Amino acid sequence: MKSSFNNIINSDTPVLVDFYANWCGPCKALAPILNQVKEELKDNVKIIKIDIDKNELLASKYQVRGVPTMLLFKKGKQVWRQSGVLQKSEIISVINSN
Repeated sequence: MKSSFNNIINSDTPVLVDFYANWCGPCKALAPILNQVKEELKDNVKIIKIDIDKNELLASKYQVRGVPTMLLFKKGKQVWRQSGVLQKSEIISVINSN
């Protein structure tokens, strides 16, 4: 997973990474919001979901302490981070400003 993760975040397209867990209620609330963000922004963003229980090393590397935690990468560089559920307009605004 690690090498493919690095390939994905090094993309020219902004990459929103959603660190989540299956047992997390707010994560379930965030999923349809992220689907709407992808629907609206289409190819202007990549959204990937990382299950922290299956990818503990990756979660540890990015110091994910709570879920959901979203990280935005641009050309491999982390440009934004937020824990908790945000509304569609807030997420789109962050992506567009980066």
